[in-house]
Amino acid sequence: MHAMVLKKIGTALEWTELADPQPGPGEIRVKVAACGVCRTDLHVVDGELPNPKVPIIPGHEVIGRIDALGAGVEGLRIGERVGLPWLGHTCGVCPYCLGGQENLCDHPVFTGYTRDGGFATATITDARFAFPLGEAGSDEALAPLLCAGLIGWRSLVLAGDGKRLGLYGFGAAAHILAQVAARQGRSVYAFTRPGDKVAQAFARSLGAIWAGGSDEMPPEPLDAAILFAAVGDLVPLALMAVRKGGRVVCAGIHMSDIPSFPYRLLWEERQLLSVANLTRQDGIDFLRQAPSFGIVTKTTGYPLEKANQALADLRAGRFEGAAVLLP
Repeated sequence: MHAMVLKKIGTALEWTELADPQPGPGEIRVKVAACGVCRTDLHVVDGELPNPKVPIIPGHEVIGRIDALGAGVEGLRIGERVGLPWLGHTCGVCPYCLGGQENLCDHPVFTGYTRDGGFATATITDARFAFPLGEAGSDEALAPLLCAGLIGWRSLVLAGDGKRLGLYGFGAAAHILAQVAARQGRSVYAFTRPGDKVAQAFARSLGAIWAGGSDEMPPEPLDAAILFAAVGDLVPLALMAVRKGGRVVCAGIHMSDIPSFPYRLLWEERQLLSVANLTRQDGIDFLRQAPSFGIVTKTTGYPLEKANQALADLRAGRFEGAAVLLP
């Protein structure tokens, strides 16, 4: 197999030839057909997340077909198309797992962070954490759903049922979630980098009724806001934008420090929440409903060996929607 490997934090990924991995008990090997490039991959490469496995093959929006089954695997078959998400394994015995909060597991394994991921021609995963996908939709179009879609969905559920929804940072996750929210009958307000007229036009094309810079206030108070941009300075601005009793949901795994802000921004029962990882039930719920939302992902494809370019383009905001590696 071949992979783009992070051998040292803060350095470029290296094109590497490796022995074909063999699945152990309860595992499957997947021949990778597409892998989305997520901002979390940047956080891994830049060393902004603690205790990564190094060397590591990044990538956790994986679409591929099973080509080997480990002992004891049931319910999956050779040749079946599956999706592999960020959450790659949980212990099943800690209080969080037993309490239905496996996203908070005390001993988790994360794809592309603490176990090798999908920036490769093949990968190994715990069979219980692979989602069967069927045959509808292209591999490239589906890849962003495995994190941008799933984390967006969990964030939307936490945001509640409010009709006026603000999305801060209009990248891969927001471009999916805007379509979902619009189909649910919500009014979407998109907040982009100040002055980014292209991103604002993109947001309006996906159903946003208003689009402006993250330094602007919406024309009316929001019921909830979701922050996909990893910028702590946006938290006070989002609290200012939501109504009394409104919610601000921080959807990223990493964010720059939140500055001090006056208590009055939080007062009147506004809530500030964070999203951590996902559960398998999130995946089941979202992927079951996704076809009914009519989601159209906008993707920019890159050959696997151009993973460093894809990461650089993501960092610079040089494309709309999501980047996807195509081995």
